[in-house]
Amino acid sequence: METQVPGQARLQHQAEPEGAVAADTRTLVIGPYPVRRGAELPRPAQARLDEAVGLAAAIDLDVVDRLLLGVQAIRPSTYLGKGRVEEIAGRIAAEAVRLVVMDCALSPVQQRNLEKAWGVKVIDRTGLILEIFGRRASTREGTLQVEHAHLAYQRSRLVRSWTHLERQRGGFGFLGGPGETQIEADRRLIQERMTRIERELETVTRTRGLHRQSRRRVPYPVVALVGYTNAGKSTLFNRLTAAEVRAEDMLFATLDPTARAIKLPHGETAILSDTVGFISDLPTMLIAAFRATLEDVIEADILLHVRDIAHEDTEAQGQDVHTVLAELGIEPGAGRIIEVWNKADLLDPPERERLLNLSRTGPSGEAAARPVLLSALTGEGVDRLLARIEARIAESRASFALVLDPAEGAGLHWLYENAEVLDRREDAGGQVHLVVRLAPEKEPRFLNRFGAARRLRAAGG
Repeated sequence: METQVPGQARLQHQAEPEGAVAADTRTLVIGPYPVRRGAELPRPAQARLDEAVGLAAAIDLDVVDRLLLGVQAIRPSTYLGKGRVEEIAGRIAAEAVRLVVMDCALSPVQQRNLEKAWGVKVIDRTGLILEIFGRRASTREGTLQVEHAHLAYQRSRLVRSWTHLERQRGGFGFLGGPGETQIEADRRLIQERMTRIERELETVTRTRGLHRQSRRRVPYPVVALVGYTNAGKSTLFNRLTAAEVRAEDMLFATLDPTARAIKLPHGETAILSDTVGFISDLPTMLIAAFRATLEDVIEADILLHVRDIAHEDTEAQGQDVHTVLAELGIEPGAGRIIEVWNKADLLDPPERERLLNLSRTGPSGEAAARPVLLSALTGEGVDRLLARIEARIAESRASFALVLDPAEGAGLHWLYENAEVLDRREDAGGQVHLVVRLAPEKEPRFLNRFGAARRLRAAGG
C-alpha cells in the first residue's frame, strides 16, 4: 500500500482552484540585472526579462507589468537601492499588484525586507522555477524530487508558504500565509520529511537502474534529448516516435522523463529519451534533486543537444546547456553529442540557407562535428538527423561481409533480427551476398554462427 504524502490528498483537490487563483494574481515581474562597466553581459537584459515573464506565464500568473532595472550595486538588505524600493512600492499600489517576481537570487533577509516594504508576496527566480516544477511534476519520482528541492529551499527561509508542514505543497507556495511561527518545530519536521523522501528516492533510483540494466541486456543504444527549455525537444520526440508527449510553446512543458523505441534507417532499434529542459541559473538544488532522472542523460550513448536556432538568444542558451552538462560530468566537446538546430521553419529564407550550408560543412569540416538543421514541427531534416544518429552509432561497430546459401533461411532471419543489413544481393546461383553491421556484444554469437564472415571495418575504424 502506497504511503500517502502529507498534504497530498489536499493538493489533488487544490490543483485546479490554485490555477484559478494564480490566473487572478496580479503580478509584477522585475528584472534587476547588474550593470558591468566595460563588460558585455552574456545575455541581453531584455531577453532575460522576457524569459522571466514566460516563466510566470507558465503557471498562469496574470502579469500586469514588467520592469527592467540596471543595478549598479547589490544592497545586502533589499537587493535594490532605497529609492528604487520606494518607487516600485508606488507602482505596486497603482497597479494593485499582489505578487512580485524578482528575476534574481534573493537572500532570505532581502526577500523578507522587500515583502515588508511593498506589502505583497515576493519570490525570486529559484522560487518561481520551483513553483513551475511543482505544477508540472506528474510521476511519483518527479513529485518527490520537486518536494525535496522545495523543502531544501524553504528550510533556509522558514517559512514563506506555510505555517506548518501539513500546508507544504509542491506548487504555489507563495500563495500561503507568512509562516513565521514554530520555526524550530518546522525545521525538525522539514528535515524528517527530507530524510523520508531521500529514502523513497533511493528506491526509485534502484528501480530506474534495473530498467536501464534490462535495456542493456537487450541491448539498444540510448539517445537522450537535451536542451534549453522550450527548444522543441518534445516536438522532436513526438516526430521521431509518433508519441503524444505534451509539447507546448511553454517553458518546462516537460518535466518527467519519457522513453520510446525508434527505428533507424537500416533497421536498428534505439531508445529515445526526452528529458527536462535546462535553463540559465537553474537552482543547484534542482540539479541535485533531478540527478536520478538525468542519469539517462549521463549514461546515454548519444546526446542530441536541441537548440532553438531561431531564438535571438540561442548562443547564450546553448552555453547554459553546456554548463549544466559539465556539472553532470559531460564535456561539451564529447564525441557523443550531436547538435540539432531546430525550428528552421521560423527562419527567413536567406538565414535558413546560410545555416543549412554551415551545417553541411561544419566549423571543422568533419562530418561528426556538423550540426543538423531541421524543423521538428514540419519534419524537414529529420531524415538527416536519423542518418547522423545511425552513423554515430556505427562508429563503435564492426561490419562484415558474408555469403549465405539459399537454404539458410534461419541464418538470414537471425541477421535481420540481430544486425543491421547494409547491403543484400543475390547472384545467379541464388547465393545471398550480405554486408552487415553489429553491436560489439553481438559479435561473439555472430562469429560463432558465421565463421566464414569477412571483417570489413573494425569498431572505431
